[in-house]
Amino acid sequence: MRRLLIALAAIACMAGAAADPAERLPDPVQEARAREIFREVRCLVCQNESIDDSEAALAGDLRQVVRDQVKQGRSDGQIRAFLVERYGEFVLLKPPFSLGNALLWATPGIVLILGGVLMALLLRRRPASAADGEDTPALSQVEEARLQVLLKDE
Repeated sequence: MRRLLIALAAIACMAGAAADPAERLPDPVQEARAREIFREVRCLVCQNESIDDSEAALAGDLRQVVRDQVKQGRSDGQIRAFLVERYGEFVLLKPPFSLGNALLWATPGIVLILGGVLMALLLRRRPASAADGEDTPALSQVEEARLQVLLKDE
């Protein structure tokens, strides 16, 4: 039982060390708002993690920027707009729908459709194959005789 309590205390200490209390905002409501925004902002170093999850120094800098913006009384939308203006839409884990995003997501489908159309056109134009029985040249008498000899051997 004692070992279990020590293990739980160690885990609690590690979880508390993940966010330096000196960095936190004094107002718990503002800190909670900042942490919500952290979960929506991509770490530019790790790229598949939010700045809330990342240990990278740049993520720490971005967390401080967000906290400063929250402390100044800016809205969540204003903070996101500030980050997008500074770092581009890539900084948001879930960017808003835009023409650029639509083109990015639609490109694979467009390529598949164009490839299918091109393949259909090429298949329509190709000449009939020898398997169809058309355009197969007749055997000469020498070839026909050789074929008969080969068939008799079997």
